[in-house]
Amino acid sequence: MLAFAPLHATVGVAGTALAHLTALLEPIAGGAATAAAIVLFTVAVRLLISPLTVAQVCGERRRAALAPQVRELQQRYANDPTRLQSEIFALYRSAGANPVAGCLPMLLQAPFLLVMYRLFSTAEGGTGLLDERLAGVSLGHHFGDGLAGAAGPLFALLLTALAVLAWLSSRRMRRAAAGTGAGTPVPVPAGGGSARDGDGAAAGLPGAALLGRLLPLLPYTTVLVALVLPLAAVLYLVTTTAWTALERAVLRRPQASPADTATARR
Repeated sequence: MLAFAPLHATVGVAGTALAHLTALLEPIAGGAATAAAIVLFTVAVRLLISPLTVAQVCGERRRAALAPQVRELQQRYANDPTRLQSEIFALYRSAGANPVAGCLPMLLQAPFLLVMYRLFSTAEGGTGLLDERLAGVSLGHHFGDGLAGAAGPLFALLLTALAVLAWLSSRRMRRAAAGTGAGTPVPVPAGGGSARDGDGAAAGLPGAALLGRLLPLLPYTTVLVALVLPLAAVLYLVTTTAWTALERAVLRRPQASPADTATARR
């Protein structure tokens, strides 16, 4: 169903590009050239869509700057949720911080991610990718196919990497939740972002506490997904997840306030 003509053609182009990259890496990487090409190709795609992530982070920071005003509105209209939502959206509009814009970069990334998934989890690319091997293990090998030989250590290494990355992401989400003062990472009314935006505008909404407990568990779903994907797709998943962690560390690092900057210059 997913292999309709435009998607299939795009996956074919991506598969051809990956094949050329593999050929370039063979003199250096030898038998691991295809695996290395998957890693480099994934990084290249993430670099291509990185402006979307930057735009998302900028939107988050603009909304975070409005957090004190949002909390004031929460106190003022605590008994009138409809008026609260209206006032929050008016505040965002006046500051040029669209609360829905934070979701757009993620939506725009979806086609890229779908192409990568099809390329690394099926033979749709037409390049024989899943027939190649890494450490003697076929890139089409699944966790459920058995862990004999090198498959066991290889999957153990990749799954451990995903688990560590998931733990780091979960810890970041919990810290972000604690930093809002609401105790839980909760969405802005009408889908306006998450607690990392710093506004905590929906702290009092029904189900927010449950959502706050469930969200930090979501990163661990990557480990479960890896259990049903072929090795090629697991390599892609580890690479893209590690890239996401790197992006978060760089783009969402704490920014010095003007007062701190002036003090440092002295």
